[in-house]
Amino acid sequence: MSTVKRIFHQFGSPPWLFRFAGFAIPWLWAACLGLGAWGLWWGLVKAPPDYLQGESVRIMYLHVPSAWMSMGIYAGMAVFGFCALVWRVRAAEVIALASAPVGAAFTLLALVTGSLWGRPTWGTYWVWDARLTSELVLLFLYLGVMGLAAAFDEPRKGARAACLLALVGLVNLPLIHYSVEWWNTLHQPASVGVEGSSIHPSMLWPLLLMALATKFYYLANLLTRTRLQLVVENRKSRWVRDWVLETR
Repeated sequence: MSTVKRIFHQFGSPPWLFRFAGFAIPWLWAACLGLGAWGLWWGLVKAPPDYLQGESVRIMYLHVPSAWMSMGIYAGMAVFGFCALVWRVRAAEVIALASAPVGAAFTLLALVTGSLWGRPTWGTYWVWDARLTSELVLLFLYLGVMGLAAAFDEPRKGARAACLLALVGLVNLPLIHYSVEWWNTLHQPASVGVEGSSIHPSMLWPLLLMALATKFYYLANLLTRTRLQLVVENRKSRWVRDWVLETR
């Protein structure tokens, strides 16, 4: 069996995924807390204020990583949803649905911090421009995935319907990303990209630290939710009973 097939097979095994999550979760939380504390201290205390926006620019250290995660989590949710629909891997369904609440929280945080940042920058908390509106649509898509999964009496049917909606909603991600280039919008273009950054290193490094911290938070939260769901769904299995006995 090739390495890829073996990993794919292990990923689809609830006992293996449960044990892997139990091993990884403490390390992920530790990395999240360490990098988050370092990034917040650097961004909120040590980094200089912006020469135009002043101290209000410090909202960037929460807003930008949250916006990145809102889109990244949705893309990952759609990938796992695709695996669940094509190969009928229950673990992929569990991970896709466990991603939705975390992604919705990051999207809401991006919208709230963006509104707070917009007040001193634009003079208003909200404008119906393309970037903000498409980000709001992303929040509704997350809520739709969660609601659709809970709307069916049969969990597998609800999960498949939610995964299908996640795939359909992928069309919104390019609208969010390219909205500042396709339409006239108040939102500034991306300052960090594959071609480089227009942000000074003293402000860029804490931003990247916060971006890493949010990724570790997502992974830790995701595996925690996945582990709990696996126990609930397989509570009558022998490996769950053995784990309960071991933890007593």
